[in-house]
Amino acid sequence: MARKKRPRKGSLGFSPRKRAAREAPRFGSFPEDDDVGIQGFAGYKAGMTHVIMVDDRPNSPTEGLEVQRAATVVETPPVRVNSVRTHEKRHDGLATITEASDDEGLAEAESFLPRTERVSVTVSTDPSVLTGVPAKEPVSMEFPVSGDAADALEYASGLLDDTVRFDDVFTSGELVDVAAVTKGKGTEGPVKRWGVKIQGRKAKRKGRGRHIGNLGPWHPTRVRWQVPQTGQEGYHHRTEMNKRILKIGDTPDEVNPDGGFKRYGLVRGDHALLKGSVPGPVKRLVGIRKPLRPKELPEEPTVNMVSTRSRQGV
Repeated sequence: MARKKRPRKGSLGFSPRKRAAREAPRFGSFPEDDDVGIQGFAGYKAGMTHVIMVDDRPNSPTEGLEVQRAATVVETPPVRVNSVRTHEKRHDGLATITEASDDEGLAEAESFLPRTERVSVTVSTDPSVLTGVPAKEPVSMEFPVSGDAADALEYASGLLDDTVRFDDVFTSGELVDVAAVTKGKGTEGPVKRWGVKIQGRKAKRKGRGRHIGNLGPWHPTRVRWQVPQTGQEGYHHRTEMNKRILKIGDTPDEVNPDGGFKRYGLVRGDHALLKGSVPGPVKRLVGIRKPLRPKELPEEPTVNMVSTRSRQGV
């Protein structure tokens, strides 16, 4: 006889499953690194393709052989550094001391170096000019600068009012963490939202088989938040860790399929190929950060072919 009971589908760790407050991604923490450099970047998801690469994972059954892997193309236009921020540590976390956008502000920031815990830069990209994303306004994001506070402030001061490219921050073969807002699906019932079982023929009432059988016991006399119910599905902020950069390039013809990416168009400039999938639909802003829990992998992957077959029908 078939089993009628099984564990719940869907993690309660993401509750409450409500819409993201804003579409721009964010990171709650960054890794500690002694080398001076920006710890993040921003790009726009263009679409997916597949690559033929040499499997360089140690002890893999196909080690040294050519394998096919799915990859996501992220367009990474240069970002402009708008200001430099310094932060101090307080009882409730980091707080901004100064925000400098000129020489006078940088001089003030230097005077607060003994109190400075972190130095960061605010960057913005103009997608309507550099990409095929029809955004009306640039999106501003903040990324910390690793290293000692004095060295980080000197490095950030040299980038003020200048542009930074993706290959200035990351290298091919490096692992990164990505964050984005997932594809929104509106209000959905408990079957699609939580994976509850559709009721059997004898258990359901007329036209009502896609709901749970019981909202809970008599005591406690309330509906607990763990009970699967109808609500928002999708448009949630999600972070995925350890995505490998397969390739970094500035020649769009290497990745543009015939006819362009579906619902995106053609990649115009700098881009990166990330192994596997990335949260969100195409044209979504994707945040990329240095890995918080890195693994050891060979540095430079060998990519022999990137598929440019038309994706319009996919």
